Amino acid sequence: MKIIDLFQKPKKQLAVLVDPDKQTGNQHEKIAKTAQKAGVDFLFVGGSLLTSDSLFHCIRTLKENSDIPVILFPGNTYQVSRNADAMLFLSLISGRNPDMLIGMHVIAAPYIKLSGIETMPTGYMLIDSGKPTSVSYMSNSFPIPNDKKDIAACTAMAGEMLGLKLIFMDAGSGAKTPVSPEMIQFVKGSIGVPLLVGGGIRTANTAKKSLQAGADVIVVGNRFEEKPDLILEFAHVVSAENAR
Repeated sequence: MKIIDLFQKPKKQLAVLVDPDKQTGNQHEKIAKTAQKAGVDFLFVGGSLLTSDSLFHCIRTLKENSDIPVILFPGNTYQVSRNADAMLFLSLISGRNPDMLIGMHVIAAPYIKLSGIETMPTGYMLIDSGKPTSVSYMSNSFPIPNDKKDIAACTAMAGEMLGLKLIFMDAGSGAKTPVSPEMIQFVKGSIGVPLLVGGGIRTANTAKKSLQAGADVIVVGNRFEEKPDLILEFAHVVSAENAR
């Protein structure tokens, strides 16, 4: 089964985001084993900027300690590894930086094709979180204002019409505030592809609100870096929503 088919399942899902630079191998092992125990759906791997040669080792550790699909969530063209199961092929449709819309993709495409890794065309939308984030700085783009749900919805619709298979709304790493339930609900009602939501989801209650508003997949990273055992709590929230 292609990995992208897993996103089409009619159930809410949880993705744990792992930044190879921010944790040691022992921490990656802890996250993988806890995620396996919790029944996490996906392990996303990547960061806005990697300063060490840790991507390969991180992916290997995750795969050795779980059977959860490991998916690249690349911050740049160098974050490609053939030992991952798939990758989000991100186009930053919320910005107007041509490099992030198509430029870097042209450079990366031949290497990705040679790797044989499955790609998932993803419309990536930055949503303002109340403070500058690593993603907005590194991408040299402005996020969509968090009170402009109409702009977000139209952007997502355009992405779907362009053939993108997933839409990912992200407030960014270390976000002050998450994407609002109102925006999630409005965007979800405007598209027919899976909606991923991440950034600033620091509590189980926030996760619950995002899921109930229409998020198909919630993506949580920073919170689990601090306390990996919280994966179990968030996974329980997702299970409870699927049991409703």
